[in-house]
Amino acid sequence: MRVFEGFQKGVNLGGWISQFDTYSKEHFDTFITRQDISNIASLGFDHVRVPVDYNVLEDKEGKRIDTGFQYLKDCREWCEEFGLNMLIDLHECYGYSFDPLKKDMDRHKFFYDTALQARFFALWQKIAEEFKDYQESVAFEPLNEVVPMDVVDAWNTILSKYIKMMRKIVPDTWIVCGGVCYNNVLSVPKLDFPLDERIVYNFHCYEPLIFTHQGAYWVNDMPHDFRIAYPKTLSEYQKASRALSKDLAGAIFDADIKEIGVGFFEDIFAPAIAKAEKDNVPLYCGEYGVIDLAEGRYRLAWMNDIHTAFKSHGIGRALWNYKEKDFGLVDESFAAIKDDFIKIL
Repeated sequence: MRVFEGFQKGVNLGGWISQFDTYSKEHFDTFITRQDISNIASLGFDHVRVPVDYNVLEDKEGKRIDTGFQYLKDCREWCEEFGLNMLIDLHECYGYSFDPLKKDMDRHKFFYDTALQARFFALWQKIAEEFKDYQESVAFEPLNEVVPMDVVDAWNTILSKYIKMMRKIVPDTWIVCGGVCYNNVLSVPKLDFPLDERIVYNFHCYEPLIFTHQGAYWVNDMPHDFRIAYPKTLSEYQKASRALSKDLAGAIFDADIKEIGVGFFEDIFAPAIAKAEKDNVPLYCGEYGVIDLAEGRYRLAWMNDIHTAFKSHGIGRALWNYKEKDFGLVDESFAAIKDDFIKIL
């Protein structure tokens, strides 16, 4: 399988210009700085994935916000200074969000509304024009986590149009495309659009979700005081997951899954690996991690298993998350296991 060169060991900058608690200049100016990028490079990472929300880059009418683009430009310059690559991920676009806390959003509309799609394409045209001189070091991810399972065909059509449009501006930039059901790894085989030499298949992995998101306040039907160890038996995770919806429970109910451990990740990655090998496309995990409510020793055990699977197949990845958002690498909750994790990395 081809390798996503330069994007093998990354970390997300979630919470900065996406999923921020406060929309303010003070937050944007201080949450991530040049020193953070220097620190990330010193830890052995080779890239950052930068989630950004549309409302940082454009106003309500779709007009460009120069100060928003400047944050991306600053980050690119810092990355160049410290030898990192950069993946720009549009985390939310006008008319669509994956965010489960935005309960009143129609998550299907964007995929069938040509006006919303036109605005999406227009924003990406601006981003491509801004970074067209850095095609070797800046990659693009069209949209984070398509939630509905039944928009597969519509999403493939949008991706086809997106790639065609972008290639007129950035013919040599890596474009990182993920599937439906929150970018689940099992959705990778459903990706179907014209390919070129600079396409990457993308997935996210928080499996088993009942472990990685134990006690998470934003997960529907998740008891806030729920805790569970890793590893446990597949049947124990299945039993604990029955309170969650099928979409959220993830791959642990798949018939081909045998048992928890490195083999579990090998099993759930297998269809995506087969698709990537067949199409001669690199494979990338844009998000993975364990919530800070889990015990450190269990977080490390999970990290070791998933990294073993990543490395055995040359799968690039970006840890969620560098700072805060309940998963922070540099937060106090991670301090006791940080050194051991860097060794795993």
